[in-house]
Amino acid sequence: MRSGQRRFSLVVLLFTCIVGLAIPQTSNAQDAPQDYLNAHNSARAEVGVGELTWDDRLVSYAEHYANQHIDDCELVHSEGPYGENLAWSSAEDVPGVEAVKYWVDEKTDYDYKSNGCAGGKVCGHYTQVVWRNTVRLGCAMVRCNNNKGTFITCNYDPPGNYYGERPY
Repeated sequence: MRSGQRRFSLVVLLFTCIVGLAIPQTSNAQDAPQDYLNAHNSARAEVGVGELTWDDRLVSYAEHYANQHIDDCELVHSEGPYGENLAWSSAEDVPGVEAVKYWVDEKTDYDYKSNGCAGGKVCGHYTQVVWRNTVRLGCAMVRCNNNKGTFITCNYDPPGNYYGERPY
């Protein structure tokens, strides 16, 4: 085999390896709009409330806010006009739907009868996910600078979690 052919074969092999390594990472990302919707709508179906739809206006809002936290990854709410759930992970490549799962897992700490959280527990992320009047969803995720992790935000319209009202 001549030197030129060997070099070409090595380039093809290297390219194939790079593509092969990239495909599993892309296919497992779970950050597509439908992935976020499926995770939310599954939880909503369990309590009999309607499905959410993806809203580009909420996505833009979420992206803008997430980008404001790309340097610090701080979980501070935007105080904007929408309902909002935030999550942070120290992992660089955490799928956004893992944040949704974390919020939905708060269901065990929500007591429908008292319409509150179990003592010392948090359940407001869950109640926002399943809020009966919410119909639109938009989410965004950024990988924070200096390996500070991943910042994830989902916004909901109309917002939920009104004091004294039940989510469903």
